[in-house]
Amino acid sequence: MKNNIAVMILAAGKGVRMRSDTPKVLHKICGRPMLDYVLDLARDLKFKKTVIVLGHRHQEVKKFIKPPVRITIQKKLLGTADAAKTALNSLKGFKGTVLVLYGDIPLLKKETIKGLLKYHQENMMDATVLTSRLEAPSGYGRILRDKYAGVCGIKEEKDADDFEKDIKEINTGIICFDKDKLYSALSQVRPNNRKKEYYLTDIISIFYKKGYLVGGYRLADAVEALGINSRRDLARVNRIMQKRINEGLMEKGVALVAPEFTFISYGTKIGPDTVIYPFTVIEGNVKIGKHCQIGPFAHLREGTVISDGALVGNFVETARTAISSRTLAKHFCYLGDSRIGKDSNIGAGTVTANFDGRNKHITRIGDKVFIGSDTVLVAPVEVARGAKTGAGSVIIKNVSSGTTVVGVPAKPLKSV
Repeated sequence: MKNNIAVMILAAGKGVRMRSDTPKVLHKICGRPMLDYVLDLARDLKFKKTVIVLGHRHQEVKKFIKPPVRITIQKKLLGTADAAKTALNSLKGFKGTVLVLYGDIPLLKKETIKGLLKYHQENMMDATVLTSRLEAPSGYGRILRDKYAGVCGIKEEKDADDFEKDIKEINTGIICFDKDKLYSALSQVRPNNRKKEYYLTDIISIFYKKGYLVGGYRLADAVEALGINSRRDLARVNRIMQKRINEGLMEKGVALVAPEFTFISYGTKIGPDTVIYPFTVIEGNVKIGKHCQIGPFAHLREGTVISDGALVGNFVETARTAISSRTLAKHFCYLGDSRIGKDSNIGAGTVTANFDGRNKHITRIGDKVFIGSDTVLVAPVEVARGAKTGAGSVIIKNVSSGTTVVGVPAKPLKSV
């Protein structure tokens, strides 16, 4: 694949059907904004230039974009052709192939885009459309072909007649163009449609009438091209991405007892031979070692680190907490902002009270500590190595090594 390729990511739309104050491309899929998956794709393919077109609430979206990605703003949301024209203004001087991606199509695989670009370049096409086939293609633009089966146009469903709506081959929206020919043809696009918008797909028929070479590259799995326009779409794509994440972890030796009922965010790192039981929720930025047991019904929030051989059982919630090797927290706990040593036992009902109403504080529990059931540890507090707390204790002062404390507030247990 030649390297004279620039990519434009169109991400300016309002996402009206999401019914949300959040910009559409910032809605999360498996714990991260959908836009991040598209930016990852562009980065992994190492394009010569990447431009993203923002519009609706662009100030919020800009925070998630880092150099060398260029940002350009579509001041009026006049459609995809106008957005492409905005992007091309940031590609002056560039000559080669321009690939159009969308901020709301996060499931595309690198191999698919490589195949599309290879086809486009090896066949010296002026435009190549990534197409797919659906038996019930509701909502998608239809690929129009001439009598020689060549691509001659794209008709959006809202503008299609009954005959065109019967066409099964659909436009995914992903298209490669010769940059200079695209720039020239954009001035010929007219808003001759029901929404009075400038459609980028109209470029295909313009190219065809000019005698330019237009091709179609068939996508084997139409799922990759699923776009997100509604909450229902978001849920569907989330399920697919979750399946990919879970299967990737299982391939690396993680045991998911019921993967269809296990919810793991993107970027979670889990070691081999760790078992994840059903209805466990693992958020982003969580690291779990090998030979651990997690769940069922556990909730590991951001910043949790669990070392080899530890056990986090049913109805345990952790947040910004480090649990060291072979430590057990089997039942009904909240462990927030905690640092827990090796070979310790955290009894059922334990709570680290980390928030004083203004700030959050750290609880430190040493190695080989026994925390009795229903203990409340009021942070900041430390329970040193080998100490014990009695059931129902409230710990408001540091507990020294080897000491047993009981009561409310907890005091050292007097020897008899």
